[in-house]
Amino acid sequence: MPRRRMRDVQSEPANHEVEVDKVGVKDVKYPIVVRDKAKKEQHTIADINIYVNLPHQFRGTHMSRFIEVLNKHRGRMSVRTMEELLREVERALDAHSAHLEMSFPYFIEKAAPVSGAKSLMEYKCRFIVSHRDQLDFILEVNVPVTNLCPCSKEISEQSAHNQRSIVTVQLTFKEFVWIEDVIALVEQSASCELYSLLKREDEKYVTERAYSRAMFAEDVVREIAQKLESDANITWFTVASENFESIHNHNAYAFVEKKLRK
Repeated sequence: MPRRRMRDVQSEPANHEVEVDKVGVKDVKYPIVVRDKAKKEQHTIADINIYVNLPHQFRGTHMSRFIEVLNKHRGRMSVRTMEELLREVERALDAHSAHLEMSFPYFIEKAAPVSGAKSLMEYKCRFIVSHRDQLDFILEVNVPVTNLCPCSKEISEQSAHNQRSIVTVQLTFKEFVWIEDVIALVEQSASCELYSLLKREDEKYVTERAYSRAMFAEDVVREIAQKLESDANITWFTVASENFESIHNHNAYAFVEKKLRK
């Protein structure tokens, strides 16, 4: 018995003549490969959001086609293949633009500052990629650090309060940028960097290191911004520092954005 032709509801005319800027799928977990400065490649798992524009003449998009394109790129999902992937999504969905967000954990082996004990540190990263005639790529790196309050240090006779902070850097660039280099730049700009594993001698070091480099959230974003401005490879950036306060019922926050060059 012949199969009955199924109705393609998504391709029917829309009820409203409004173009939708982004339509697609969110929170798709997928294996990807990221360039690793020490080991050439790092395999990790990403949460992927992928969208296209939807012209006003179509009622809906075909969700399955996004997953079909992702599956075609299985085993070769990397920065180098993103433009090809987005072009393929556009063709599959008759779209003029495509957008991809890829959030993933990135791991670096770090040695404790005194004992040398090695452990893995996790950094949350994100690729934000858009394609409409050309490819626009933003790298986002979130770096946890320690910051010690200069005001608390100044007014207290015996101690100073500190807090763990998250510094978020987004940037665009001309040539390839290593995630590790962004992390190092941020860690060198805070009161002290974090480690997964510390022995007693390491705890003494990081406590005293932070005390000797008291930093406001404002100090941190300014120092990072100054370093990024001096890098001819960087074309645009944002820097945000959020301190998870230990003595207040709120967080401290500072933000800088600069467009440097084309």
